[in-house]
Amino acid sequence: MGLDEAARKPHDRLGEWLAADMEAVNAMIRARMASEHAPRIPEVTAHLVEAGGKRLRPMLTLAAARLCGYDGPFHIHLAATVEFIHTATLLHDDVVDESAQRRGRPTANLLWDNKSSVLVGDYLFARSFQLMTETGSMRVMEILSNASATIAEGEVLQLTAAQDLATTEAIYLQVVRGKTAALFSAATEVGGVIAGASADQVQALYTYGDALGIAFQIADDLLDYGGTSAAIGKNVGDDFRERKLTLPVIKAVALADAEERAFWERTIARGRQEDGDLEQALAIMARHGAMEAARDDALAWAAKARAAIDTLPDHPLRGMLSDLAAYVVARIN
Repeated sequence: MGLDEAARKPHDRLGEWLAADMEAVNAMIRARMASEHAPRIPEVTAHLVEAGGKRLRPMLTLAAARLCGYDGPFHIHLAATVEFIHTATLLHDDVVDESAQRRGRPTANLLWDNKSSVLVGDYLFARSFQLMTETGSMRVMEILSNASATIAEGEVLQLTAAQDLATTEAIYLQVVRGKTAALFSAATEVGGVIAGASADQVQALYTYGDALGIAFQIADDLLDYGGTSAAIGKNVGDDFRERKLTLPVIKAVALADAEERAFWERTIARGRQEDGDLEQALAIMARHGAMEAARDDALAWAAKARAAIDTLPDHPLRGMLSDLAAYVVARIN
């Protein structure tokens, strides 16, 4: 690998390799988000779809299919399906979280209203199921429908666990598998299935997507306390202000003394936050090495993702997927 190639981000290299496929995916997304009778649907959808996201999840589907030698048409349908499911969850999440910013832009619920965001999200879920049925594969439909249910389940679990100081790392992992990793693993798994890959190869792709999604989410949670608004597309400390128990906080709560426990009870459990509380939270986490411990967890999941695909065919895409797993945690170094 030359210096220029090494300097480019893995998802950019993936995007270049898969450019023709992604162009077809984007065309399908634009065609299928249209609505003859409700013009607000493409308005709201376009605001999010055209916001400059990396399209990481659909690229995972395309890469998995191509890596396994697929040359048919249906990886395009599946990549568009994955992006519709992802976009639907973002629309719903922003309503639930009362967010005002997504990818550095005002959220759809802020520009339109909560009702529009929820209903357009529902429409995109329905469109995703229409798309996946066109593949004619019951296994593909099983994987993606199960993932959709897991995503919804994870969001509901997060509602009850987010401000509960009894939330453990195991519960956090269950939430992360729902809200993030389920779609990553489904995206890679269906790529292998549609390509007719062996059971072992499909399992390897699933394991890669699952571990990548977990590493990705832990990294995002860490960046919320140590990134920049431009880098993370939201305000630094939003998770603390929204009283979300993410992994570094869970680790700090587990090691808290009586005074620290009282601080977490006031700020997270009861939501009584004052000026300077974010800085105090950061100091407590630093005292217990919570950020470093969470970073170690993210690195371990990224290593698991890379190891999972070692047995897949020797192909440039395999190297890019491996580099991607390293990159999602390199952001927190």
